[in-house]
Amino acid sequence: MVDKKLVGRITHYLSKIDVVVVVVELIDDVKEGDKIRIEGATTSFEQLLESMEIDNEKVELATAGQSIGLKVNEKVRVHDSVYKIIDEG
Repeated sequence: MVDKKLVGRITHYLSKIDVVVVVVELIDDVKEGDKIRIEGATTSFEQLLESMEIDNEKVELATAGQSIGLKVNEKVRVHDSVYKIIDEG
């Protein structure tokens, strides 16, 4: 079964470099290599979390309350939701 858990919502989208800023609301952590899903009114896709930064410093792990920058593979919009895909077998 595949499930998803809210990571946070997109607060900024830098379209020229395909980077978003997400305020992490997730109680668990999110890390590079996790599979994420981005959903909104006109957005719906999955990708691997391959690049993540906090204050322009590359990080491998983020926790609740942090604002993170993520590289995205497709167009997104501010207020879209970012989910961590949980594969439960």
